[in-house]
Amino acid sequence: MKIHAATVVLLIWFCFPAAAQQTGAALYAQRCVQCHDSSNKDIRAPSRTVLKSKSFDEVLSAITTGTMASFAQGLTNDERTAIASLVTGKVAEAPHATADKSGQCAQNEAGFPQAIDGPQWNGWGADLNNSRFQLAAMAGIAPDQVSRLRLKWAFGFPLTTNANAQPTVVGGLLFVGGGDSKVRALDAKSGCTRWALPTEAAVRTAISFAPLDNDQFAIFFGDVRANVYAVNAMTGALIWKSKVDDHPAARVTGSPTVYSGVVYVGVSSIEEVTGSRPTYQCCTFRGSVVALKAETGAQIWKAYTIPEAPHPTKSNAIGTQLFGPAGASVWSAPTIDVQRKALYVATSNSYSDPATDTSDAILAFDLATGRMIWHQQATPMDSFVVACLGTDQTNCPEDRGPDHDFGQSPILVSLRNGQRELVIGQKSGVVHALDPDQEGKILWQTRIGKGGPLGGTEWGSAADQDRIYVANSDVRFLRDGTRRLDSNEGGGLFALDLATGKIAFQVAPVACGDRSQCSPALSAAITLIPGVVFSGGVSGYLRAYATDDARLLWEIDTARDYTTVNGVLAHGGAMDGPGPIVVNGMLYVNSGYSQWGGLPGNVLLAFEVGNP
Repeated sequence: MKIHAATVVLLIWFCFPAAAQQTGAALYAQRCVQCHDSSNKDIRAPSRTVLKSKSFDEVLSAITTGTMASFAQGLTNDERTAIASLVTGKVAEAPHATADKSGQCAQNEAGFPQAIDGPQWNGWGADLNNSRFQLAAMAGIAPDQVSRLRLKWAFGFPLTTNANAQPTVVGGLLFVGGGDSKVRALDAKSGCTRWALPTEAAVRTAISFAPLDNDQFAIFFGDVRANVYAVNAMTGALIWKSKVDDHPAARVTGSPTVYSGVVYVGVSSIEEVTGSRPTYQCCTFRGSVVALKAETGAQIWKAYTIPEAPHPTKSNAIGTQLFGPAGASVWSAPTIDVQRKALYVATSNSYSDPATDTSDAILAFDLATGRMIWHQQATPMDSFVVACLGTDQTNCPEDRGPDHDFGQSPILVSLRNGQRELVIGQKSGVVHALDPDQEGKILWQTRIGKGGPLGGTEWGSAADQDRIYVANSDVRFLRDGTRRLDSNEGGGLFALDLATGKIAFQVAPVACGDRSQCSPALSAAITLIPGVVFSGGVSGYLRAYATDDARLLWEIDTARDYTTVNGVLAHGGAMDGPGPIVVNGMLYVNSGYSQWGGLPGNVLLAFEVGNP
């Protein structure tokens, strides 16, 4: 279960007014204190400190047009405004009219600055295998140059405290989504803005690029209201938009994967959050993979991760009808196996009883039909909703599990001896290797962390032909009732031999010392180029290590203020979710993640190799 972007969800459940005359303060005291002022370190509602760090518009957007909009039906604009003002301590901000005017590219600039078949990072994992491994010719940065990386430009995302959409670079253009409900095309070398497209909701996915048959070049992405978009890469004009799931809690967080004229996208949800209310009929969402025609957005097939549709099961303690099975969301990008004409995804936990054997699992689907070919479960009986961590556990399933789902994509690798593997890290702290040619047979399993709801490996690992590189989160909180991050617990970077699963090297966690809002946890996806592995941390530091002996090659503290090319005030913070990408001699990375008490931020950073 990955709910990293649901930072205002529990606020919305408890803070709806009973009458229009009630004030925001009274509403908070009556409905919100239970979660947001709780001393329980495991409660996933953002604390008052986190909420206060957000912009008024960010909270208001979540209530009005975000994932939780359906729960705000009947709420007046004044009531929404009162809630947003109360928790942020702010009022409506002036429109950032200059944010998309300042830093514009010259009007005579058109087309792609570079050849589209040149250096690129396309989609989440850089290739159909989701390896997050960039070849030397594409990277353009050698190991002995990494120590000379210097900031070239910074871009600020307005009206948000999270920079959690990984960029894509193709043909010299950089495409990136944002929490301000816009997708942009920037010049990859200078950071100037080519175009900006408003979207229905925030975009967390990485963006995938592909040509269409009509001589257009398109980018594909999803938003947190379960819409998938195709947009003209050069002009920013919308080609099509398709809603892939009608469930109120559905969203798209994993990047679409495009192959042979088809867009494949996984569907996730935050129903394990909304499903925690005792009056909610938990739960009716089940994850899926959807195949769409790249030209039109028309659906080719939709395959559910749970074949059985949810049905009434029992009533909870206050008489609310419950449903199941549910859950098994797909949080990450699908992986394509061209050889076997198959698609692989990893799933989340179940949400309700009965638990399903396709949750916390790797699933294989036929590319042409969507038929499930096989599945291999890693953690059985893992039914979980956020209520299981709170004081009111009315909707917590009887078969309560540890919340050890998969948040990253399976990586398809071919070893030097010809053996093929699917390798993936899990929130349990275990790394798994499966045989895709023997229906997911387990080849090896290696523990690298303690695991937990925010533990183990979170967003993404990287692999070449010899090793898989895995970052460990295991983020922990102080036991003093403050819900502050523990600056000494969590973290660690590992390299595992693909043939045996044995740990080839490990980098010890780097403690934060006296730094506030800091954890040594490594939650963000990592990135690999020949000889170097990059890993960003909740601390705000981005570090590069040599793959031969794990020595530190370079580090930079991204948690500071920046002067941006688009004139938006920007600050770096915790690094969580997306990882860095390396293309054509430059490294790009987002900084800022305010969830779980981490440092907020709203900046995209671009580094280049400086002179010796």
